[in-house]
Order: sequence, then structure tokens, then C-alpha cells
Amino acid sequence: MLNIVLFEPEIPANTGNIGRTCAATNTKLHLIEPLGFRLNEKALKRAGMDYWAELDVATYIDYNDFLEKNPGAMIYMATTKAEKVYTEVNYEPDCYIMFGKESAGIPEEILVRHKEDCIRIPMCGDIRSLNLGNSAAIVLYEALRQNGFAGMQTEGCLHRLKWEE
Repeated sequence: MLNIVLFEPEIPANTGNIGRTCAATNTKLHLIEPLGFRLNEKALKRAGMDYWAELDVATYIDYNDFLEKNPGAMIYMATTKAEKVYTEVNYEPDCYIMFGKESAGIPEEILVRHKEDCIRIPMCGDIRSLNLGNSAAIVLYEALRQNGFAGMQTEGCLHRLKWEE
């Protein structure tokens, strides 16, 4: 199972959106406190819709608690400061993909010890960053693609009609 880690997320709608994506992909969500909202907050549930109950989610009091409870975890850290593009990584089926808080990202004190595990999403111009929910979806779906979308439905079907031949 893949894992998404949010380091001190601040905006409930972003976390709810990411939670919904995690539920749809059988991905575990890890939340490192402090959070900028309460887990029972209406905006979080609204963004996650009725999928929040399906979500496998764990919370941690801080980054050290996360590391202690997930020893040996292969963690890729998404940051605009990375040299490596997210598509240049071979994602293990049980790896962790970490994203930082909306206002500041993952602290540089953490990043400097993990240069080879830092990844970035290419962007044009002077845009500081993408929306957290979009960033998580982009990288998660690359990891899922690399792992053959294991356990996922990859074919759709029409509800009322049939595809024309």
C-alpha cells in the first residue's frame, strides 16, 4: 500500500481532497501534527465527501513520532527545492510520499538530510508552488502507474449506453 504523508497541513479542504484521493486509490494517509484544523471539522469532511469513513488515516504528534512508528520507511519528499523530478524516481509499492504544509513546505532542517529522496514537480515561471491536493494527486498517480495500478479498476463502462464499435 502506498502512503501519503502531510507534514503539518493547514487547510482542511486540501486535506479532505487528499483524503478522498487516498480513499479512491487504497492509499494510507498520515497526518503529522500540529494540524491547522480539527479532524471533525466540517470543511474537511465536505472536501472528503462521504469517503472519509473509508480512509485509512493515522496521526502523529510530530515528525519524530512519525519516524518512530514507521521505522525503515522509504520516504520521498516533495519540495520545490529538489533537483530531481518526481518522474525520475522508482516508487516502491509501500513507499511514503511526503508533502509539507501549505505556507512553508517541508522544513529545510528535514530536507538537507534527504537530498536523494527529494522530488519536485516542474513548473514554469515564478509560481511558488501548486495546490497541495493537486501536487499529491500528480505524484501519487505516477507512483500508482509505476506499480501497474495494482488492485485498481482500470476500465470504465457506460451506465446506460454501450460504446459504439
